[in-house]
Amino acid sequence: MKTLLFIYNPAAGKAKITSALGEVTALFQKEDWLVTLYATKAAGDAVNAVQELGGSYDRIVCSGGDGTLSEVVTGMIHGGLKQPLGYLPAGSTNDFSKTLRLPANLQKAAAIAAAGDPFACDMGQFNDNHIFVYVAAFGLFTNVAYETPQEIKQILGHAAYVLKGIQSLTDITSYSMTIEHDGVMEEGNFIYGMVSNSVSVGGFQGMKNHNVILDDGKFEVLLVEAPTSLAQLNAIIAALLARTPNEKVRSFQTSNISFHCNTPVAWTLDGEYGGDHADTYVEILPQVVQMIRGEDAV
Repeated sequence: MKTLLFIYNPAAGKAKITSALGEVTALFQKEDWLVTLYATKAAGDAVNAVQELGGSYDRIVCSGGDGTLSEVVTGMIHGGLKQPLGYLPAGSTNDFSKTLRLPANLQKAAAIAAAGDPFACDMGQFNDNHIFVYVAAFGLFTNVAYETPQEIKQILGHAAYVLKGIQSLTDITSYSMTIEHDGVMEEGNFIYGMVSNSVSVGGFQGMKNHNVILDDGKFEVLLVEAPTSLAQLNAIIAALLARTPNEKVRSFQTSNISFHCNTPVAWTLDGEYGGDHADTYVEILPQVVQMIRGEDAV
């Protein structure tokens, strides 16, 4: 019989998965999967579970927020696992599930995870050994996810991220950086930088000039330079809302990029704190995980 390891975070998104566990398991069994359940209890549990148990199963499925998915992907890459990976989005934001065109309904997502076909999906590597699924970022809004208490995330959902971000606008910090990619060197004072492989980050969609493809070996990069006037600040806001670059909002694609700053910069990886780094190197890991996606996904 086919075997499936189901790793889930019982605390994610108002304990959404816990109440649906019986139905989800039944949907897996309907597709002739012999299911093993593993509930995470703390950060890092999903990484360890995949590395210690994952190799014995034909398919791995996880449920939780973006952080749970990131941990499972990290465990698979570090463990050299190539089994198909399904995802049931149950967190507050679930950015990457939008890119995979997965339904918010857990039962519908479970049906896709149980019977769907995998494709080879790109992932990201941050410095030497940190894996991320869809975004590495610094600056404005990047502290929103990991500075918002779990209780507030559960009660307010999307509103928690947006409200916390608005509060941060009263104190805009810029970073003097040298950025290198594809033989190009860019220097400036940046208030935000994002290296992503997703159509949505923090609930916001990326620039219109880039067609996000999950297996093309390319990141989408967004850099926002510090405004020197109120007019420039308004132009930056307008550019981001319109998803159209301007002189302060740069957008391009690359497979690897480096950042240098004289002082350490706080980064977020898939919405979780990724440490403070003065020197950062980000590269694509092409087609490294067999992800299961919904119909008409990118």
